[in-house]
Amino acid sequence: MNKNININIVLLNKNAQIPKKQHDIDIGYDLYSSSEYELIPKKITIIETGIAFELPINFGGFVLPRSGLAYKHGITSINSPGLIDPGYTGEIKVPLINHSDNLYKIKKGDRFAQLVFIQVNNADFNDVEKLDVTLRADKGFGSTG
Repeated sequence: MNKNININIVLLNKNAQIPKKQHDIDIGYDLYSSSEYELIPKKITIIETGIAFELPINFGGFVLPRSGLAYKHGITSINSPGLIDPGYTGEIKVPLINHSDNLYKIKKGDRFAQLVFIQVNNADFNDVEKLDVTLRADKGFGSTG
């Protein structure tokens, strides 16, 4: 029942790598750095992957941080999740922030983020006078406990 989507990808430099899963049942595809970087504490650094791809219509890509980098080193994506729309075909670049007090180095070929694909439908918004009453209603953040 699983149907893979076909994604055309361009490797923009000799260090670029096609995203890969570590295990067949994983959801996220690892993104790899195509250059070396020093992540300065409390600063944002744009990490280049050296890849560009085109997504099918109704598909998007979410770029997410790697939990090990976040937990062990305080490194995460500043705009997580980063959304890649199907119309974007430029190089995939990820803004990482170093929340720690220590310099962190990323080498060529290091896994630093992951990519998850989503399929979506378009929405039609209906302008109405009133919404249906629900248990949660307008209780706001944290209203589920």
